[in-house]
Amino acid sequence: MSDRESTSDADRDASGDGLQRLRVGGFRFWFLGQRWEWSEEVARMHGYEPGTVTPTTELLLSHKHPDDRRPVQDLLDHALHFDGSFSSRHRFIDTGGAEHNVIVLGDRMVDGSGAVVGTEGYYVDLTLNFEQVRQEALTDTLSDIFDARAAIEQAKGALMLVYRIDADEAFELLQWRSQHSNTKLRLLATQIVAELGTLSFDPQALREQFDHLLLTAHERIPGRGGG
Repeated sequence: MSDRESTSDADRDASGDGLQRLRVGGFRFWFLGQRWEWSEEVARMHGYEPGTVTPTTELLLSHKHPDDRRPVQDLLDHALHFDGSFSSRHRFIDTGGAEHNVIVLGDRMVDGSGAVVGTEGYYVDLTLNFEQVRQEALTDTLSDIFDARAAIEQAKGALMLVYRIDADEAFELLQWRSQHSNTKLRLLATQIVAELGTLSFDPQALREQFDHLLLTAHERIPGRGGG
C-alpha cells in the first residue's frame, strides 16, 4: 500500500503520540469481484469485532445514513466504471445505532504491471472533540505552524473546499498525514500548495487528483528522498 504498507499499519501509525483520539482505519477495494478488506479499526468503527464479519458492498451500503446511501453508491459505480479513486464525506450508522461522520479517502491501487485493480486508503472518523485533539497536536508542532502559517492555512482551505469540512477538521487531516508520512507539517502543507496548480477543474477529476496529491505529496518534497 505504498507508504501505508497494510491496513493494520494504518491503525497503528494513526494512533501515535499527539493523535491518540483520531480514529483512522485502512481499507482496500478490489474492482474484480468487488472484494473489500477492512482493517481492525474500520471494523470496530462499524461496531464489529475484527474477524467476525466479511465486508461486502451490500454490508457497507447498509450502514450508510439513508440520506447518504445513494451518493456513496454513485461514487462506487463511478470508481468501478472509470478505474478511479473512491473518496467521500458521508455518515454511517454502526451496529449500536451511533452515527459516524467520516471521510473515506482513497487512491488508485495498482498491480505489478501498473494496471489499476482497485482503490485503497483510509476511513477518517470525524466524530471527535477536534479542539482537544488540535491542542494536543499543536504541542510538538507549534514552531512549524508559526513559521509556515500561510502555507498551512492555504492547504487547510484546499481541504475545506474539496472535502466540505471545517477548519479544525482540515487541520486534523493535515496533521494525520504529517504524522503518518513522518513529514513536518509545514513541509507537507507547502508541497500540497505548490502542486495545487497541477490539478484540473472538473469537479470529479479535482477530487480524485487531490486525493492522490494529499496521499503522496510527502514523497516529492525536495531533498527528502521519499523517506
